[in-house]
Amino acid sequence: MARHEYYNDDGEAERELCPRCGDTFLGDHGDRKHCGKCSYTEWE
Repeated sequence: MARHEYYNDDGEAERELCPRCGDTFLGDHGDRKHCGKCSYTEWE
């Protein structure tokens, strides 16, 4: 999936950005959200 597909027409991100990096989207793995760049993880 191309990066431009993560944004709305008005430029807002549809997916959640990493709070630690700020420039990477969090990958949704069902029970957690994970940043592949800095390994930040949010458990749901």
